[in-house]
Amino acid sequence: MFLVGLTGGIASGKSTVSSQLKELGCPVIDADVAARKVVEPQSPAYRLIVQHFGQEILLDNGEIDRQNLGQIIFSSPKKRRLLNSITHPEIHKEMFKQILLYFIKGYGYVVLDVPLLFETRRLTRFLTHTVVVYCDPATQLSRLTQRDGLSQEEAEQRIGAQMPLKEKRRLASHVIENSGSHEDTHRQVLRLHTKLEDFMEFLVVRAVAVAAVAGLSSLFLYTVRLLVS
Repeated sequence: MFLVGLTGGIASGKSTVSSQLKELGCPVIDADVAARKVVEPQSPAYRLIVQHFGQEILLDNGEIDRQNLGQIIFSSPKKRRLLNSITHPEIHKEMFKQILLYFIKGYGYVVLDVPLLFETRRLTRFLTHTVVVYCDPATQLSRLTQRDGLSQEEAEQRIGAQMPLKEKRRLASHVIENSGSHEDTHRQVLRLHTKLEDFMEFLVVRAVAVAAVAGLSSLFLYTVRLLVS
């Protein structure tokens, strides 16, 4: 099995690409879904977050108000680092549990959908391929203000809290350009899917070849020993 990291920036279209990969049959583990799970009420991460950020970040039902907490951390790098130090280890544990399940089921690869893949770098050493979903800055800003109803200043603040997309683009092994049409993005996703499937087949063939060579080597050594003796 090999692992593929999928990332992007806020409002760059990463979720769209992730959904298209799922539709093509790719197993995808979403870090945002894992993040919601690990902060469920009374979980270890939940208790630490409430301890550090206070009861005011809770909804009436006791769950964490993600929008309220988001406003706090996007305006304070120190508090953002604190929250990440609490949640990221728990998120990674949850994701590795899911990776193990896919491995047991016999999947050849798994896509890890991680917004802060290059910011934290904790997962990159385990990845064979990295994919960034890119769009130009103007498109990103426009999408974010329209999607979340933010002012331009608020949107710029949230974008500025992440690593610039152009830097992520430089670090990735594959780039999905998502500034254009939905159809153009889908064509690129299809090409990516083909590359991943081809690479999986290559690994299978290589594994069989290595096993065959190892078997022949053992047979050769055994034959030599018989002749010598």
